[in-house]
Amino acid sequence: MPPLTITIEAELEVVVLELRELEVSEPRADFTPVVAAAVAAAKAGRVPDTASARILYRRFGIDPTKTRPSSEALLRRALRGDPFPRINSLVDVANVMSLLAQSPVGLYDLDRVQGPLTIRVGAVGEGYEGIRKDRVNVGGRLCVADTLGPCGNPSSDSARTMITTATERAAWIWFLPVGDASIDRTAELVAQYGRGLLSVAHP
Repeated sequence: MPPLTITIEAELEVVVLELRELEVSEPRADFTPVVAAAVAAAKAGRVPDTASARILYRRFGIDPTKTRPSSEALLRRALRGDPFPRINSLVDVANVMSLLAQSPVGLYDLDRVQGPLTIRVGAVGEGYEGIRKDRVNVGGRLCVADTLGPCGNPSSDSARTMITTATERAAWIWFLPVGDASIDRTAELVAQYGRGLLSVAHP
């Protein structure tokens, strides 16, 4: 398989990871302590604030109090004491890391993606079927797209390219710059709970 190719047309800093040789499973019981530790860190105020993600949204014409960054939505859930979402072993890792870094994360099954990925502003009328959602409109908003059109944004990914237990290759996009510590921790969790290898595709 060729390496992940991604083009950044929007003016923003992102970190893109390529995940390979994945073995994605249903939610794992042994990941529960990792979730509990992340929620405890959020409740204790040991995660960044929501300002950076909100600034990102406002730059692209989105009111973050109406359409929340996925990272902030996870934080609010943790602070309320609501059950943390458990989807599958890889998405669970992404949600934990998004909470801890307070940066939205997008995940895309590379075997469902058509052609290279592009991070850009959506054209008028563009959108996609969301995961357990109706159509997601990305016209004038930041999105991730392939040759078939948009397949994700910092709030929600598409049903077409979502991660399942059949996923073997994936793109992981941090929509805000994150440090080496977050990347290293992501690599550790992906290796342990997704049984996969990780490399930095951008920058």
